[in-house]
Amino acid sequence: MIDALFGSKTRVKLLHLFLNNPGKAFYVREITRLIDEQINSVRRELANMMAVGVVVSDSVDNKLYYEVNQQYEYYEPLRQMFADVAAERQAKIGKGQNPSWQEELMRLPGLRLAVAAGALVRGSASRVDLLLVGAVATNRVTALMKKIEKVEGRELNYAMLSYDDFYYRLSVRDKFVTEIISGTCSVLVDTEHILPNKGGKE
Repeated sequence: MIDALFGSKTRVKLLHLFLNNPGKAFYVREITRLIDEQINSVRRELANMMAVGVVVSDSVDNKLYYEVNQQYEYYEPLRQMFADVAAERQAKIGKGQNPSWQEELMRLPGLRLAVAAGALVRGSASRVDLLLVGAVATNRVTALMKKIEKVEGRELNYAMLSYDDFYYRLSVRDKFVTEIISGTCSVLVDTEHILPNKGGKE
């Protein structure tokens, strides 16, 4: 049985969950609900998986989130073993085996608004290429920006604002924010429907 090979049923369920959702982070109670296992067992196995490096964690808004470490030495072999056929098929539709950076951006915990402009949008004259609004952990943003720069083949300028700061700047028509959203841009994430008329490229 595969349970015996990998130590426990909970660990196998966790591997299935994480390896079928690369780039997506989950918090503990969400995990227990998704895999239907006791919270103590889940916490214990998460600690074991973090110790060997297959899972990484990050704290956002006082919640600890976990996701698969795509840089783990044996990530691809494990993914071949545990990823569902449907997930594999979906991965092949996109660029390569991993989710596109746009998909990863949409999954960032705490992100409420993301606006692409500048070098990421044809016809944009903005000096800022990506505006991010919300409460997102700095290390997650930094890691994702490195991936975007690698995919796009250039260094990018981005800005990260809290929701309150952005909303205030928007209300007083702050020049920095206005220049980005009033020009040619593309809204990638807008959970609060702040920019309903900017749903795509202008």
